[in-house]
Amino acid sequence: MKLPVIKQIHKTCSVDEITNTIAVLENISEVASIKDEELDVIGELISNLCGALEVHKLVSEGLLEKDALNSFMKKVLGSIDR
Repeated sequence: MKLPVIKQIHKTCSVDEITNTIAVLENISEVASIKDEELDVIGELISNLCGALEVHKLVSEGLLEKDALNSFMKKVLGSIDR
């Protein structure tokens, strides 16, 4: 996950656009001929898109974008530390 990518997606894409993109990438990932390296890239893209969805949610709940991004990253880092 890359915070600058999540921030860019959040600023430039709607929730519907992000949701549709995730659905397309998930569909592509199910193709039998896809290579492991390609799956890794798709997985990274999906992670960033899901992060942007979470930031959209936090902003809609009233957090400033900066605070939403920081809160999301703390949550991610906290889950890694467990």
